[in-house]
Amino acid sequence: MARREGRPAGRRNENILSFERPAAKAVGADALDLVYQAAEIFNGIEQNAREIEARAHAMCKSAAERLRLAEQRTESAEHSLREVVANADRKLADASRVLTEIELRITAAEDKAAAAEIRAHVAETEAREAKQSLALVEDAIRRRLLCASPEASRRLCDVA
Repeated sequence: MARREGRPAGRRNENILSFERPAAKAVGADALDLVYQAAEIFNGIEQNAREIEARAHAMCKSAAERLRLAEQRTESAEHSLREVVANADRKLADASRVLTEIELRITAAEDKAAAAEIRAHVAETEAREAKQSLALVEDAIRRRLLCASPEASRRLCDVA
């Protein structure tokens, strides 16, 4: 086989290996090429690793920021909830106090109404008794007058 510059002639296809021994210069150049290729590959791997690490760092930073914002929203919501609950408790306590006052007023009004009703019954009874007493007194006066003079008796009959 023919050689060019220390390389095998069958090297046109990279997947085919040649078992011929190249010259020492060619072996050194090939080795140096392999070292450079390996260095480029390692540089590429390192660059990819740096990019992946940078993306991972950015993602972690973004996640941490989102978490911080979520915690702030949670704290804000909890604070608002505590305020709403405290406000509702105050309103319930106020409503309870007002209800108690109204119940006391209703009870007092019922007591006053019952007392007024009792007084009205007593007044009616006293008025009835006074009317009966007055009727008895009138009757007694008429009898005495009738018994005292017959002329007065006629007048009373005329008036009555």
